[in-house]
Amino acid sequence: MLDANQNARWSLVVSRGTDIALRQFLASQGGGRKGDLSRFVEEAVRVHIFSLAAEEAKSENVGYSQVEIDAAIDEGINWARQ
Repeated sequence: MLDANQNARWSLVVSRGTDIALRQFLASQGGGRKGDLSRFVEEAVRVHIFSLAAEEAKSENVGYSQVEIDAAIDEGINWARQ
């Protein structure tokens, strides 16, 4: 079973311009400490995945009225509370 609390090591290649811009940004935020780059990349990936999932959900629900969506949400909440 995978442990979500374990770290994975990535090897990434980015353009020199992106590298410089990000390192300058982190330094301007008082960064430059060990782990700042990793934390920034992890947060950016999480935000991007959330954004893509939200867009997917929106496109899948385009054929439903707001009343139908609200009813489905209420049904899910009631199910979870039981």
